[in-house]
Amino acid sequence: MKESCVGELLERYFDGEVTGEERSLVGSHLSSCQICQDALKSMEGLRHLIKAPVDEVDRMENFDWLWQKIEREVESKEKPAWKETMRRRLDLTPMLRKRLWVPATAVIIAIFMALAPSLFKKTPSSSDLSVVEYVESQSYNVMVYESEKGNVTVIWLLEGQDAEDSPQS
Repeated sequence: MKESCVGELLERYFDGEVTGEERSLVGSHLSSCQICQDALKSMEGLRHLIKAPVDEVDRMENFDWLWQKIEREVESKEKPAWKETMRRRLDLTPMLRKRLWVPATAVIIAIFMALAPSLFKKTPSSSDLSVVEYVESQSYNVMVYESEKGNVTVIWLLEGQDAEDSPQS
């Protein structure tokens, strides 16, 4: 093809993949360019060479019986109930057959052993985190409770024992 020819548009024109504007451009060009006309004829000849044997086989073969057989097979297959489908999806048997449970169990045990000390570690209670002071005197007894964080302080002022409370001797 010479430089002024439509080039790759000719192949797209032959395949029917051009826009309306491109189609009119190639059509007007084909009327005046013998090289592009010859290229288009060779493309049509190649298509005929490829398509003719396929068309001949298609005429000789009867694919209706094959399609009917496929349809019968598809229709004869009963779909399993949704419970059966879920059971198959959740089935652990293939995993057990592949012996994946041995390393999986070992990994789970190793993780548990590594985390066990932190899981069973005794955490101090609030009483362990506080301070209680007790001061006795003749007239008053004082008890002071302070939390370790320092945000709670409780003071008890206890009076001395009365005569009624004291045991008589």
